[in-house]
Amino acid sequence: MQSNKISLKQYFQYFIIAVKGKEQDLTTISIRRAIFMLSIPMILEMLMESIFALVDILYVSQVSVNAVATIGLTESVITLVYAVAIGLSMAATAIVARRVGEKDLIGASQAAVQVIFLGVLVSVIVSVVGIFYAKEILALMGAEPDLIAEGHGYTQVLLGGNVTIMLLFLINAIFRGAGNASVAMWTLILSNGLNIILDPMFIFGFGPIPAYGVEGAAIATTIGRGTAVVFQLVILFYGYSKIKVRVKDLVVRTTVMLNLIKVSLGGIGQFLIGTSSWVFLMRIMSEFGSEVLAGYTIAIRVMMFTLMPAWGMSNAAATLVGQNLGAKQPDRAEKSVWKTGKYNAIFMGLVSLVYLIFAPQIISMFNTTPDVVKYGSLCLRIIAAGYIFFGYGMVVIQSFNGAGDTKTPTYINFVCFWLFQLPFAYLVAVTLDFGPEGVFWAITFAEILIAIIGIIWFKKGKWKAVQV
Repeated sequence: MQSNKISLKQYFQYFIIAVKGKEQDLTTISIRRAIFMLSIPMILEMLMESIFALVDILYVSQVSVNAVATIGLTESVITLVYAVAIGLSMAATAIVARRVGEKDLIGASQAAVQVIFLGVLVSVIVSVVGIFYAKEILALMGAEPDLIAEGHGYTQVLLGGNVTIMLLFLINAIFRGAGNASVAMWTLILSNGLNIILDPMFIFGFGPIPAYGVEGAAIATTIGRGTAVVFQLVILFYGYSKIKVRVKDLVVRTTVMLNLIKVSLGGIGQFLIGTSSWVFLMRIMSEFGSEVLAGYTIAIRVMMFTLMPAWGMSNAAATLVGQNLGAKQPDRAEKSVWKTGKYNAIFMGLVSLVYLIFAPQIISMFNTTPDVVKYGSLCLRIIAAGYIFFGYGMVVIQSFNGAGDTKTPTYINFVCFWLFQLPFAYLVAVTLDFGPEGVFWAITFAEILIAIIGIIWFKKGKWKAVQV
């Protein structure tokens, strides 16, 4: 009994250390402790992002239906920015983690600078298009004239200030690669905390601040993210983390930049394949009516919220793989993945039990329409049936990325999403007339397939030889 108490006390101490961000050599401490120290801030970071997304849509939904639609259309466009940001962030985490593992902190800093240069370059191009062609972009997405008139300011501000989105992604990826996950966490808390405070002020007006409506949401988001980026840059330049950028590092290094681009292409491909498959699934679901679609949408939002801790653990595995490969400890890198996968599978298994038992009650919290609850619950239960596989698959896929092997997950996603999931969903749901249930099973089977193929390929060990 006493040892149990000591264990809990130690975990509490580790929790405090993880949140404070005390420096640790993740290649020498116990693997279990390393996973815990990295996962805690990453999980909290992801949860903060989820909370902001819910609060943001809650405020905007009070403005008008057009306001909510504007956000949906703009986010569809800005997905392209996210694709580049996520691809580059995967490359940043992999390369920075590898350099840190090699104890080459100068090389890690140089890679960080090139990532930032690339991010700024892409965002400037997007900004020009967004500022001058916001109305045309919304029209291209099928927006009605009244929506364009009300919402183009939101699109203009968000796309015009997309550099804040880009740099927030990329610099946090640098911190994660260095093992400074707590810095990334506090950055997101600052960014999203400001967003939550500023959102109602700029949307509805406050004192001298006029009511901007939906445009106010974009202004608040840009200010919140911009403040966080300044905070990140101060940490980078003043060396409060392992990575310290010096003035002499601020030069273009073509070799490093090309290496980043090469590694990031796989990450961009993964994101685009995954996103496009969800768009097509949504299109299939729309065949079954708005109530079915609403149930599906609510179920997916609920699942995304509970997937955040699992993503945190998966990102921890990616950092551990990169740093241990850099430290010439491939076996330790592999052990880190299996341990993290086990913990993630246990967590996902517990979540699946909650969904299987309480699905109708959970969906009813958002909407009580009988068909919405019926199909939302069905979706939650069927997808939860594969959650243990989902947990393992997420860790393995992120571990390939952490090793700098972004091509393998891209191929796996292509096979499982485009060649299997989409044809299977259409065949079962539409052709064989099983309805929405066919789409739900397609999602579950695809995630199981990703886990199986990923584990088989991971065991081959080719990722250990990847050079970045």
